[in-house]
Amino acid sequence: MRSLQVLIIDDEPAIRQILSNTASKAGHSVLMAANGLEALSILSKGDIDVALCDIRMPDFSGIEVVEKARKQGIETIFLMMTAFASVNTAIDAMRAGAYDYMLKPLRNEDVINRLEHLADVIHLRSENEVLRELVRGQDDSICQMISPAMKEVERLIMKVAPTDSTVLITGPSGAGKGIISRSIHQNSQRSEQSFIPVNCGAIPENLLESEFFGHTKGAFTGANKAKRGLFAEADQGTIFLDEIGELPLNLQVKLLHVIEDQTVRALGSEQSRKINVRIVAATNQDLADMVKQGTFREDLYFRLNVFHIPLHPLAERKEDIPELIKHFINRESVKMGLNSAIDIHPAAMQSLLSYKWPGNVRELQNAIARALILAESDCIEASDLPQNINALDIPTFPTPSGSMATLKQQLHSYEIAVIKKAIKEARGDRKLAANQLGIGVSSLYRKLEDDSEKEN
Repeated sequence: MRSLQVLIIDDEPAIRQILSNTASKAGHSVLMAANGLEALSILSKGDIDVALCDIRMPDFSGIEVVEKARKQGIETIFLMMTAFASVNTAIDAMRAGAYDYMLKPLRNEDVINRLEHLADVIHLRSENEVLRELVRGQDDSICQMISPAMKEVERLIMKVAPTDSTVLITGPSGAGKGIISRSIHQNSQRSEQSFIPVNCGAIPENLLESEFFGHTKGAFTGANKAKRGLFAEADQGTIFLDEIGELPLNLQVKLLHVIEDQTVRALGSEQSRKINVRIVAATNQDLADMVKQGTFREDLYFRLNVFHIPLHPLAERKEDIPELIKHFINRESVKMGLNSAIDIHPAAMQSLLSYKWPGNVRELQNAIARALILAESDCIEASDLPQNINALDIPTFPTPSGSMATLKQQLHSYEIAVIKKAIKEARGDRKLAANQLGIGVSSLYRKLEDDSEKEN
């Protein structure tokens, strides 16, 4: 069950203590207040998730506590307690902004069940906010890879995903570390919970601690309302710490404590929050070398490097390029509202296969997205590709009479030259050549037969 920050508000010490023990045993962090004034002082920081609040108290009523909290912009969920149940009391509490109410005497099981329900409510609310802020949920699933390097990566993913092991993914920028991390989450027992991606290098250093662990209202200048940290948002799920090598040393110490203790404390809060989060980290840097240089903590490195997944550059696994191209054509065309049945000309495929891909998978995705925008038909031509990718020497093919061939004739001749080169590189394996070119075997044979008939 997710851990909550709970405030018990009741003027009777025995009830406060009983409820505190019940909530604590269920895994929640608990504070107590004996009256409305004391409660508002605690609530003002904004880090209390749920308040169990008595309706009748000596200074002012629980309904007045709710009204004052709402006027201050406090978003705590109020669960009212009363021994004087009536429809009017319930309606007044709801109008004031309470979520629900319970009748005294309270049963421990009912309190635990209500808190569990409210934990789910809070999780759904915060997840919707994170969805809007981080624009999550894109289809980053791994397409079918055929290179030995990626087959090994897939094997490692399926081995580690069902466990709760911390994972470190290394590889060059754009190689697909984010896709791998999401695949680990989707194949884990946490797949129905939150997946929170965090780019450690994109958050200003002075905001990192607040973003990671949250803050209370007034914790620093500009903290006009409380904020749940990303680790709290990821409770019961997975947090993906991309570019972990960019994390400053002071935050490395605090991250180490989070991993060891499974608790976080928001800036300005006096209460730690229990969490259950799986960490997947990624970097394009050599962390072992950073440890030697003193820029990365050795103890954190060993904590993160429990299970290592190395990713190779795209240039070293060109067998995957045709499958990636199909994947990105389908995905990007859906985004753009285009026909997904878009083909790619063999000359364009050859250009994509010949390119070195310094930007790896991300550069390939961008190239396909650009080509889909420029394509005049349902086929991506070589001319639709970025100039640096298509900067190949394209030969001219004169007619037997020596005159310049038409564009159609030259494209046909170039297409046949590309096919024959692919067959040669595949050592005569036409099925493999067709696969590398992104066309069917029957299409490859037909094009060769058509060319043979023209020669005859």
